[in-house]
Amino acid sequence: MKAFSLAGSTALVTGSTQGIGWGIAQGLRESGAEVIFHGNVARPASLPAASVFLAADLLDRAAPAALVAAAFAARPGLDLLVCNAGSFFDVPFLEMDQALWDRTMNLNARATYFAVQAFAREMIARDRPGAVLVTSSTNGFQSEEDSTAYDASKGALVMMTRTLAQALAPHRLRVNSIAPGLIRTPLTTALLDRQEGRRRHYEKKIWLGRIGEPEDCAGAAAFLLSPAAAYITGQVLVVDGGLTGGQIGRM
Repeated sequence: MKAFSLAGSTALVTGSTQGIGWGIAQGLRESGAEVIFHGNVARPASLPAASVFLAADLLDRAAPAALVAAAFAARPGLDLLVCNAGSFFDVPFLEMDQALWDRTMNLNARATYFAVQAFAREMIARDRPGAVLVTSSTNGFQSEEDSTAYDASKGALVMMTRTLAQALAPHRLRVNSIAPGLIRTPLTTALLDRQEGRRRHYEKKIWLGRIGEPEDCAGAAAFLLSPAAAYITGQVLVVDGGLTGGQIGRM
């Protein structure tokens, strides 16, 4: 069905050299979109040879707008933005300091906000519609131990999705979010492999019985960016295998 195709679209996906961002980028490519990859390191050898790669440290205040400008310069037909870049820097609450708090909020929330702003300004100037996808988390509405700053940043993204969707609707720009649950990424793999008991606990808690993979996020992302979701904006789609659906899980 053509409504589900992204053929003819170009997407900038932040944080797309690994993890969930990589999974989303591959899904968008399979759906027909051209993808502009982004990371804060040198271009990985794994990227498709003909693809555009842009390096930027989104902790730099000027970087989100500069990254978007570079993406439009490389591909003027850019019409999709995926704000996926983010990370986890938490320590227990009583040990948290302002530097770690700022690092979390600046990368996870501030960079997203101003990347969307820069994208929206460019799209409005070109008088054409587009779509934004934000990677939030189930941590945006369910707390986790020793995750106070990260949880707060992801909660900010949940509300950011809604308020930016309202602000940009008159300009034919849709804004939605996915909220992944526990996904196997470089950030989570070490913890899961080191603590087998914790991994088994999660597998019992997740209705589908397994830890998610980055590609599990790809279909939801492609759908929300596609014409099939043309009447959907301001929504947060949970992608967690049922993790947050119940209270206790299987015994």
